[in-house]
Amino acid sequence: MNPERRLIYIAVFTIMGLSNAVIPILPELAARYHSTFGELASSLLFSGYFLGALATMLPFGILADRFGNLRFIGIGIILTAISGLIILFSENLWVLIISRFMEGSACGAFFPAAFSTLSKCKDPGRCMGEFTFLFNAGLASGALFSGLLAEIYLKGAILIFTFLALLSVIPLLPRYRELINPKRIGKESDLLPGPGYLKDHFKHSFRKVAGLLNRHNSGIWLSSFLLNGSIGVLIAYYPDYSLGILTKAQLGSAIASLYICAMVTSLLVGRFRVKEKTIIWTGLFFSALGAIFAIKHPFLGFSSLGGGSGMAMVGFALAVARMDADRGLTMGLFNTTIYAGLSLLPITAGLLAGTVSFEQIFVATGCILAVTLLLKN
Repeated sequence: MNPERRLIYIAVFTIMGLSNAVIPILPELAARYHSTFGELASSLLFSGYFLGALATMLPFGILADRFGNLRFIGIGIILTAISGLIILFSENLWVLIISRFMEGSACGAFFPAAFSTLSKCKDPGRCMGEFTFLFNAGLASGALFSGLLAEIYLKGAILIFTFLALLSVIPLLPRYRELINPKRIGKESDLLPGPGYLKDHFKHSFRKVAGLLNRHNSGIWLSSFLLNGSIGVLIAYYPDYSLGILTKAQLGSAIASLYICAMVTSLLVGRFRVKEKTIIWTGLFFSALGAIFAIKHPFLGFSSLGGGSGMAMVGFALAVARMDADRGLTMGLFNTTIYAGLSLLPITAGLLAGTVSFEQIFVATGCILAVTLLLKN
């Protein structure tokens, strides 16, 4: 395994672990602000991360095509470590939201560059499967450790993954010259002449984005948006929904089951030669069932949701990798749909939380996922 691929695998586990370590303790982190903002306080803290990723994913993907992937992988790791330190030592809601936005921006830098690098492997299906496996392993570990350690030290899991993020910076140190002075990887060998050229480059890239957002590809973008948005709704509001029903350890374990099942299915499906459309449809079917089951049976529901989403995400990634466009651009757009769903749908659900029950919100998410099965493309 080459060093760059190894770094990506270690980093994705750490970045995802830290991002999810906040989830089981959302009510406690936002508790002092509930009287003012209600459930929206938890929603903002949850969605700050995804808004940061949403805002930066596509621009960083475009820049990764121009300046090289390694620099943006490094930026993602460094920003993750900094945001983890802030979350660890701050109790102010607004500082926490800003740090979550920074953490999401780190994700925006890391993921398009990482996906672009792995899509160029000799066996991209296997690499995507391994990447998705570690992605979900990090998410599962973050949720599980957070739930188990909450009674001992509320931010125990955040401490662990912040430390791992700091360790992940070490492999970057011998390559600091590449990070500080990257060379363009476009057709010309010199560095970008100035802001005007960069502006033209973005205009050209956004014209390509308009081409990718055509009717033929619309099913992929919309399905990715709705699938990840539905997952975001359940994860964001299940801690409040299950208060007094599940212990923190049970909650963390239930959420972790989502990622563990996603780990298994993503690793397996990446090793079989199955059409992307079949992988995506099957994944969406089990995800829709999981959203409904989670209302009364959290472990069964989150497991089905996770197993289905793990399959679907590998299918989406393979389908996007085959599109005729720069890899950083297409992967940036793909990840933008992911984080648009994860950020916007939970906020929408938060605005409705005062008028409808959590159960009704969860039923609606299951119905939304069922609708994606009807999409032709």
